[in-house]
Amino acid sequence: MGAESAAETRFGFGKNWQRYLTVMTDERIAEAERSLRSLLGVEDLRDRTVLDIGSRSGLFSLAAVRLGAARVHSFDYDTDSVAATQELRRRYADTAEHWTVERGDALDAGYLSGLGTFDVVYSWGVLHHTGDMWKALGNVVPLVRPGGLLTLALYNDQGGASRRWRAIKRRYCQLPASLRFLVLWPCAVHLWWPTMLKDLLRGHPGRSWREYARVRGMSAWSDVVDWVGGYPFEVAKAEEVFDFYRRQGFCLERLTTCGGGLGCNQFVFSRP
Repeated sequence: MGAESAAETRFGFGKNWQRYLTVMTDERIAEAERSLRSLLGVEDLRDRTVLDIGSRSGLFSLAAVRLGAARVHSFDYDTDSVAATQELRRRYADTAEHWTVERGDALDAGYLSGLGTFDVVYSWGVLHHTGDMWKALGNVVPLVRPGGLLTLALYNDQGGASRRWRAIKRRYCQLPASLRFLVLWPCAVHLWWPTMLKDLLRGHPGRSWREYARVRGMSAWSDVVDWVGGYPFEVAKAEEVFDFYRRQGFCLERLTTCGGGLGCNQFVFSRP
């Protein structure tokens, strides 16, 4: 896909995640905790430090805090996402002085060099939106301390389909906010009608949509908006990401692919 220039239209992820806070519940937070434990293969994060790159709503930073992390540092490029994370911290972990939140840029090596190293570096569905994904993937390498884990979710390269989605996303972001529904609603139908039809035929209309939060504590609608609007947009094949980090000395601990289709491949790497 190539790097995006700084002048390109960029989706305002933070406004979407601020809206997501209006439907935040204790159940969603608990599911995020379960998801993080399962992803990392741990029962808790006691005595571990966590860096959340691209914190979005702050949900998984909060999950790390609740799992006992000794230190959590969250940053995001989008100021509205930073505000969303700060608001979530205020609501649910106001006394957690070991959780810091600020604006930062995964492409800014100078900023990253001042953060130190962490036991867990977590960046979920973020680095493919920076405008220079491979640079960002390289920038996170020094942040993982020896014996630490790097967890990533990156959009799968579908070839022509990915190029078409890139064009759709860019068009969505170029439209005035009042007209974006012209792209959003057809895309939402396209993305969800097979699942909705299956639920209907099984006698459970709308079940998957209602239960979506049980996957990772996320909101189905927020994720649709995030997907359709997510620009800049870059993709990678799972083997490309594996080879990239193997050359950096990392070992692949866990890989969950999206089966060659739409969505993210999920990686957990360890640094010997």
